[in-house]
Amino acid sequence: MKMSAPEICQVLKEGELEKRSDNLLQFWKRKTCVLTTDSLNIYADTQKRSKGKELKLQSIKKVDCVERTGKFVYFTIVTTDNKEIDFRCSGEENCWNAVITMALIDYQNRKAIQDFKTRQDNESASPGQQERRMARAP
Repeated sequence: MKMSAPEICQVLKEGELEKRSDNLLQFWKRKTCVLTTDSLNIYADTQKRSKGKELKLQSIKKVDCVERTGKFVYFTIVTTDNKEIDFRCSGEENCWNAVITMALIDYQNRKAIQDFKTRQDNESASPGQQERRMARAP
């Protein structure tokens, strides 16, 4: 999907999230996160943003399992390859799960519009296709 440069760089939310580690003990580790219009960037250190993990919105299937306890909001990001990544954020902050969900919906809508326009352009480029469809119509 092609997007303009300002769209790609637009930061929607920046702050701290806690991510559950993948190891056996599954400790919660504080991460600095930056959500843009096309990805969620996760950094281990606030100061050094050189070494981070980028989770593209195109690889996220859904935000799932939202649960609120007294202090935290817990949620899971499910990727297109069915990998689950657990997060939690303070319940007092603007909740990350809602912002990530809205960014995902916005991304999917933009992609659907782009796909529709591409399909329309392809159909108008081949008029023989349209004539065949008209011939089948009752």
